[in-house]
Amino acid sequence: MKLVRVVCALLAALSVAASLADCFYLPGVAPEDYKIGAPLDLKVVKMTSVKTQLPYEYYTLGFCKPTKIERVGENLGEVLRGDRIMNSPYQLKVLEAKKCQILCTKEYKQADLVKFRKRIRQGYHVQWLIDGLPAATVIAHATETTPAQYMMGFALGVVGTANNRVTDADAVYINNHVDIKLKYHQDETHEGVRIVGFEVLAKSVDSANVVTADQSGACSFQRPSSPQKMTPNMKKITWTYSVQWERSDIAWASRWDTYLALTDGQIHWFSIVNSLVIALFLSGILAMIIVRTLHRDIARYNDEDVQDEALEETGWKLVHGDVFRPPKHAALLAACVGSGIQVFGMVLITITFAMFGFLSPAIRGSLISAAAGMYVLMALFAGYFSARTYKTCKGQNWKRASLMTATLYPAITFGIVFVLNFFFWFKKSSAALPFTTMLAVLALWFGLSVPLVLLGSYFGYRKRPYEHPVRTNQIPRQVPDQVWYMQPVCSVLLAGVLPFGAVFIELFFILTAMWQNEFYYLFGFLFLVFLILVITCSEITIVMVYFQLCSEDYHWWWRSFFMSGGVSVYIFLYAAFYFFTKLEITDFVSALLYFGYTFLMVLTFWFLTGTIGFYAAFVFVRKIYSAVKLD
Repeated sequence: MKLVRVVCALLAALSVAASLADCFYLPGVAPEDYKIGAPLDLKVVKMTSVKTQLPYEYYTLGFCKPTKIERVGENLGEVLRGDRIMNSPYQLKVLEAKKCQILCTKEYKQADLVKFRKRIRQGYHVQWLIDGLPAATVIAHATETTPAQYMMGFALGVVGTANNRVTDADAVYINNHVDIKLKYHQDETHEGVRIVGFEVLAKSVDSANVVTADQSGACSFQRPSSPQKMTPNMKKITWTYSVQWERSDIAWASRWDTYLALTDGQIHWFSIVNSLVIALFLSGILAMIIVRTLHRDIARYNDEDVQDEALEETGWKLVHGDVFRPPKHAALLAACVGSGIQVFGMVLITITFAMFGFLSPAIRGSLISAAAGMYVLMALFAGYFSARTYKTCKGQNWKRASLMTATLYPAITFGIVFVLNFFFWFKKSSAALPFTTMLAVLALWFGLSVPLVLLGSYFGYRKRPYEHPVRTNQIPRQVPDQVWYMQPVCSVLLAGVLPFGAVFIELFFILTAMWQNEFYYLFGFLFLVFLILVITCSEITIVMVYFQLCSEDYHWWWRSFFMSGGVSVYIFLYAAFYFFTKLEITDFVSALLYFGYTFLMVLTFWFLTGTIGFYAAFVFVRKIYSAVKLD
């Protein structure tokens, strides 16, 4: 009862927080009305590249700087993404257009120019923010049938082609001029102006062609089509910008629609629906086979007129005295199950909140921050189910098992991130976690997550263990030789095919959003795919465990976890395939980043799906052995 009250208190706190949220476009996001002529802050975020996957702070290159650089506080999700938000020297005012304005003229050392050329060749893009909207470049203008398509940020420079003209194939040009287009919405329902669009068109303009008109910094171009080539003997660059305001009918509540618009919507919708239909169909067929076969077996076992030799036709009843024999390494199994419960709760609640719009891209880093928070809170349930599983396996040292549950998954994750951090620090990338952030994560782990696991374990171990419908023999039964397809490796690989078929198409779009600097916001589809994943993992594990028991192999505890987690093998292989076919990564540290985070994703998926399969198999085995009459 005490555990129930604790859970209810946590849920009540979440519901109160949700009810207090101010809801316009999405809960917790409120529009800001600007008066005409009011200053408008342009914030710089970072530089990103799909070729290296290593973000860098904006001012690590020699851009124009404000008089005093002020850091904007980031949340945990923003820090983990490599965002380092700071102010900029751009002077913008609401509805004040500027045809051409000099930002600064800077002299550079040769080392600074080499760094610029390197970043341009690596395909880096600059990320800005105005009123929470990221800067975007139009890559395809709107037509009568299709909306405009955008790319996040704008190119730092180009190689070989400048201002849509083919030049020297190996020449490097820097984009030192930006045309800023701000779209605004204004009507009678609110006072002032609301920002609904932020477009940037980057150009390369030779600094020698920039003419200063007056002391205010206004300028003009003698030959605007002449680009700024990065030559070895150049010494200075003039940075300029223009500002254009455009009235728009887009309401503030819909301003993110252009960013979230799909470039291949029809293919995506068809693929998702197709995979769901196939997964549901196959799951239904498997369920029908199991139900009909088991019904016949149980009816025959309970029929008193059946001859004894008929019972030898199938072997799952023959192992009734060993099927609930505690497995080896019960503490580790309980820790894996507890970690899976923690991940399951985190994924379910995070996707649900995101599906209802509480975790919007408008709230930067909210998805990662919410997932981290949910993971910590789910530690209570991880400890509870881990302790009950451990007690069911006749474990005695519950404190050791609970500590293993509290440290298994977080220790692996923290260890990998810590090792990757050394390489990020060496590269001076903003992907490296600051020391204070690592201390904060450790404080969350040891100050909140570990105590919650211990608290849940205390309540879980005090509960009675799960009761078994049959007694366990003192002497273990010998397991006969198994056919090749029921060997552990083969059964794991076979069991992972169907769940992977249900998720691999959605996995492609998730990987694209992660590594191609795009937004992912189809959480409704993701929620459906997650439910299908739960169903397919449960049913395929039940089928494989049933075949295993029929083969008189009663070592199903660990096998059920591994078989359901077999989908993670295919996810890793698919991620490797995506790396070699869709990405252009050649740098060692970038590849290490990709496969390091991919391993963490696969490990998380293994704990999640393994736990789903384990509990499905546990319920199934208890059900079938409680349905037959045994002497």
